[in-house]
Amino acid sequence: MAGRLATMAERYPRPDWVRRVNAMGDSLGGPVEGARRLVPIDPDAMVEEAVRSLGLAGDALAGDFGDPGWRARFDALARAVHGSRMTVVGRLMTRQELFRALRTRLLQNRAWAQDAGIASERIEAPLVVTGPARSGTTILFELLWLDPGVRAPLAWEALHPLPMPEGDAESVRVRASECEQELWADVQPEFAAVHELRSDLPVECVTLTQPCFAGTHWPMIGQLEGFALDPVEMYAYEKRALQLLQRGRPPATWLLKTPGHLMTIDLLLGTFPDARVIQTHRDPAKTMPSTVSTTAMVMWMRSNDIDLELLTGAVQAGFSAALNAVAQRRAEGSLPAAQFGDVHFQELLKDPVDAIRRAYDQIGRPFAAEHGERIVAYLAEKPKGKFGVHRYAPEDWGFTAKGLRDDLAPYLSHFGVALE
Repeated sequence: MAGRLATMAERYPRPDWVRRVNAMGDSLGGPVEGARRLVPIDPDAMVEEAVRSLGLAGDALAGDFGDPGWRARFDALARAVHGSRMTVVGRLMTRQELFRALRTRLLQNRAWAQDAGIASERIEAPLVVTGPARSGTTILFELLWLDPGVRAPLAWEALHPLPMPEGDAESVRVRASECEQELWADVQPEFAAVHELRSDLPVECVTLTQPCFAGTHWPMIGQLEGFALDPVEMYAYEKRALQLLQRGRPPATWLLKTPGHLMTIDLLLGTFPDARVIQTHRDPAKTMPSTVSTTAMVMWMRSNDIDLELLTGAVQAGFSAALNAVAQRRAEGSLPAAQFGDVHFQELLKDPVDAIRRAYDQIGRPFAAEHGERIVAYLAEKPKGKFGVHRYAPEDWGFTAKGLRDDLAPYLSHFGVALE
């Protein structure tokens, strides 16, 4: 990489309250060791406390978290988090997520054990949005959510899918989710311009799959040595989570979204064989630096030490390989053409109703007039830049526009992606 990259502190200064809380670790042995002492991540203690917090001690299913491999995955993750260089605030955020995921997993497993019919729920032809960051995936996700015939997992449903001992009313779970969602922008205000987090908005599969302890949320929040993804378990868990959310509800098409589906497209289609995938497209000179910027900001919320060179290289290698591979496979027909649609970023901005209608035509899904009306009304209430502007350039992260476009020449050529 040519030249010096700006540090994260230079890019995203922290609010005073975050700096002060993080400084509490200094009195216990420094910012890293002090934070570990102040906020320990002990897997045995956390599992015991999760059971106790739900009032399940002595219950026949008290310690039953499901599949036999869950504990090894959780222990590896907890050890990786404890040994990481996270700050006090970062460790508090992550400890809460781990606790919440443990509680969710316990409650889910009780529900699965008590109702064998959940496993028979069919997840039919889900709509799946995927594409690189800043290619329109988030706004497209929200606009597809307006389709009267679809359902997406909302944040509060993904984080707290079942009634809690603290109160079985839906409002209790919504409030708990809202606090967790809003904290991200409190810790790093610039994040609000990157991604709006609200308990009543649909969330990515990344969030839904946290309790499998093998999904992509965990390496996104920190550079965790010793943690290994398990995509097979992640997709198996996602299907079971959707079956549980679907149980007893009116039929609707599930709407899912995560950029990472590009890298595991075979597992996605193996889990949901009739899925309809809508792939978003944009100039990689815009998407790649944005992906790095967003991921780095998420990690910076929780750690002072981020290896930007490692992160940049991993993002470029992963997305370049995935985008080129999907382009090649779609060109040669080894991915089912009737199950893929496309939305180009510039076309989505210009005429979102038409862009979505054409994608629906590709996948054979009817486009309802009511859906178009909802899109127009929704966008009128959500002007671009409402929460600020996420600014980024290739050079800010050690890229060049030419280098990114050269790496992705097969992808750009096959899909006819417009350069910006």
